[in-house]
Amino acid sequence: MRPTGGRPGRRPPMEEFDEAKFLEQSKDLLELRYIDRTNAVFARTEGGFASLDYTDKEGKVQHYDRVGVYRTFPMSNPDIFISIREPDEKAREIAVVKDLKDISEEQAAILREQLDLRYFIPKIEKIIDIKSEHGYAYFDVVTDFGQCRFTIHMSGGGVIHLSDVRIMITDIDGNRFEIIDVTKLSAGELKKLDLFL
Repeated sequence: MRPTGGRPGRRPPMEEFDEAKFLEQSKDLLELRYIDRTNAVFARTEGGFASLDYTDKEGKVQHYDRVGVYRTFPMSNPDIFISIREPDEKAREIAVVKDLKDISEEQAAILREQLDLRYFIPKIEKIIDIKSEHGYAYFDVVTDFGQCRFTIHMSGGGVIHLSDVRIMITDIDGNRFEIIDVTKLSAGELKKLDLFL
């Protein structure tokens, strides 16, 4: 069967490669820019996000109605190298806060609010039950935010050991839960968790 709409095998003309534009974009992506109290002002938006006014090295103020806030080392060093990015799907980095101490307490509080939302990880305090069936495990637990039920894939990195006693569990929707210290669980709870230890 022949495809419809034009001659078979014909491709649309390719856009000409612009080397100068490519080099400029590459230079921009590779340049590391730092934020401190002298060149940036964060503010809370009405929608609960953070906006940014950033003064670049040429002295131009760039305004961003909304920015994404990411930790580079979320587990080991949560307050250093905070990446500030554009909020679209490309998440292009605008600049980095080397340390939250480099900005004012008020500004750091705005960023911490955004980080708490992005890195919301309830701590599992008690395991009520874990059932496994058809390649999934069904957890019924009590966290520091109350009782909750979630499902994980039995294979594929649903449970990651961060240390000998610390475990990160990621459910099928990408939500994360943490057991800070498995040695604090009861013998019965450990038996339920045994498959993942």
